[in-house]
Amino acid sequence: MSLVATLVSAHGQAPLDDALLARLRDAAGGTATTARLDGAIAADLFADAADARKLEAALRTALDGLPVDVIVQPAATRRKRLFLADMDSTMIGQECIDELADYVGLREKVSDITERAMRGELAFEPALRERVALLKGVPLSVIEEIIRERITLTAGGRELVRTMRANGHYTALVSGGFTVFTGPIGAMIGFDEDRSNLLLGQDGLLSGEVGEPILGKQAKLDTLVELRERLGVAPALTMAVGDGANDLAMLGEAGLGVAFRAKPAVAAAAAARLDHADLTALLYAQGYRADEIVRG
Repeated sequence: MSLVATLVSAHGQAPLDDALLARLRDAAGGTATTARLDGAIAADLFADAADARKLEAALRTALDGLPVDVIVQPAATRRKRLFLADMDSTMIGQECIDELADYVGLREKVSDITERAMRGELAFEPALRERVALLKGVPLSVIEEIIRERITLTAGGRELVRTMRANGHYTALVSGGFTVFTGPIGAMIGFDEDRSNLLLGQDGLLSGEVGEPILGKQAKLDTLVELRERLGVAPALTMAVGDGANDLAMLGEAGLGVAFRAKPAVAAAAAARLDHADLTALLYAQGYRADEIVRG
């Protein structure tokens, strides 16, 4: 089977120069070849091999700790037609519920529950209900301010989504967070659609309740399957990215499931992981060259 290993350097930290690429070709063995995608930032390594995990391990050993991400997959199905993404700590740098908690002086308590849920130590649904209950009385009006002043988009996210859409592919933001955030943020990034949970309120204040049923691990998986079937996309041509335990089922079902700056258990279970590069790495992984990326 022909595999492609996409190598993406964290900008300016470990350039993929000729010497490094030669070392990686040697590590891959046989008749491995390389091709540049974006100067010293991204390159492909093609190898006739049957075991993606074995090839990835060999390349990581050869990298010897350099900040270069490695994504290995079958070359024939690398260009994806359906992309699903988690929002908090993936497409944005924050956890929105933690930012809401800051308004009532409960950031530390809520952040601790969030962290434990994302590591898989707590079931997602009851952990979400517990955190939302602590937000009772927070004015709904603060959400617009949080989005404007506290939320930062993850580097490369807009380019990833807009390039895929420009090539006729479908993108969905699927979050265990809340519609009041995913709607505006999804539009800012450029997603085709967004799905998330409903924060309930009354008289302009949060009621401390979340709409049922809660969109969690199973719902993310179900959304991937639903969209795949509706759009007629082969399973191998789907891609998903996330960072938490509630993303694992979705990542496992996708043709390429990518853990982004993920919790250890998630990084270990996912088919691929991004520890260093930004989200444009998921375009390079699909074979897009620098001049094909929709910027801005």
